[in-house]
Amino acid sequence: MTSPCWSAEVRYAEADQQGVVFNAHYLLYCDEAMGAFCAQHHILEFAQLVRLKTSTLTWHAPARWGDTIDVFVSVAGLGRTSVSVQFELMVGERSCCTVDTVYVYADDAGAPQQIPDTIRQVLLPDNDTR
Repeated sequence: MTSPCWSAEVRYAEADQQGVVFNAHYLLYCDEAMGAFCAQHHILEFAQLVRLKTSTLTWHAPARWGDTIDVFVSVAGLGRTSVSVQFELMVGERSCCTVDTVYVYADDAGAPQQIPDTIRQVLLPDNDTR
């Protein structure tokens, strides 16, 4: 497996009293990883115009306070105005959560727009971080 797209140590405020990461923070980690993915691939304009449509989270094992979360990003599908992205959140070799997300490329008013060809080339599934 290649390097993660984004990594961070789980902070105290992100965990409950048992030291387990609160569910909503997994989506925050994915947002950070998507921003890092766009920066690494020089498509920041995509990050600024993309809108979240759906996210489905599947938990495998808990992440805990003090763990380092590594987030791997891969493009699972590419449509005319949308992109399906899979995030794999890992602690070491242990999968904690898989998040399947659909983003829609939209204008400032939220109307779907065709993804520009220059960005489509970057989003093709062979440009993942696994």
